[in-house]
Amino acid sequence: MNTKQLERIRTGKGFIAALDQSGGSTPKALLQYGIEENSYSNEDEMYELVHEMRTRIIKSPAFDSRYILGAILFENTMDRWIDGQLTADYLWEKKGIVPFLKVDKGLAEMQDGVQLMKPIPDLNDLLKRAVKRNIFGTKMRSIIKEANAAGIKKVVEQQFAIGKQIIEMGLVPIIEPEVDIYSADKSASERWLKDEISTQLSNLHKDAKIMLKLSIPTEDNFYSDLMEDPHVVRIVALSGGYTQAEANEKLAHNHGLIASFSRALSQGLAAGQTDDEFNTMLSKSIQDIYEASIK
Repeated sequence: MNTKQLERIRTGKGFIAALDQSGGSTPKALLQYGIEENSYSNEDEMYELVHEMRTRIIKSPAFDSRYILGAILFENTMDRWIDGQLTADYLWEKKGIVPFLKVDKGLAEMQDGVQLMKPIPDLNDLLKRAVKRNIFGTKMRSIIKEANAAGIKKVVEQQFAIGKQIIEMGLVPIIEPEVDIYSADKSASERWLKDEISTQLSNLHKDAKIMLKLSIPTEDNFYSDLMEDPHVVRIVALSGGYTQAEANEKLAHNHGLIASFSRALSQGLAAGQTDDEFNTMLSKSIQDIYEASIK
């Protein structure tokens, strides 16, 4: 583990940029960016276009370590290059931004009010490759749709079981049990979730380090006690379908919680914009998300 990167994530001011749209969500990300599905004819062309989009974001002068602590990458992005350097090396060496990797393979069908992660075949091989690519940590996502105690327990147990495997490889896992913001019983789900996370934290090895990526809670500062746990490097928040303005407003009411936004970060960016237009829009988004993250 890179101790300089660990300290930056643990104590730095700023937020985590989520640039990890994968196979299923890439067409939506490109469409939001103004690139229609008929602009590419196969998966390779699609990934080339989304890498161009991500490269434009990363290379923008607005994408600055004064505001951004880390960036989450998709596996395909990790294996690609920016100006002659692998993406993770470019992020850290040129930008001073800590690289993370999305490792989950999507969601299983809903059962007991939740969607667990699909199996992650060859996870150890992926983690070994991530270590060689100078990745600092990982991210994996589940979804909680209903306040079902049994389902929530399964989500958290699965996340932490895989998290321990990731820790053993010297990486810091971002554990992401997302609570659907449209859930009718969101606050009840959050109570069950916090209890299960607390139980799992108490069973970790004393030196184990994790991060949590959670939906912005219904009750302000609801996760403050988890932030005090010595295993928890940082708690970050997903935008979860809120607009950028909504997410920023809610985030600002939660002291110590910082953003890890994807759609809310790239909102308003378009392939047809000039570099000045693109950089101005990205700069405003980054500034607004940063301000909400440091309150």
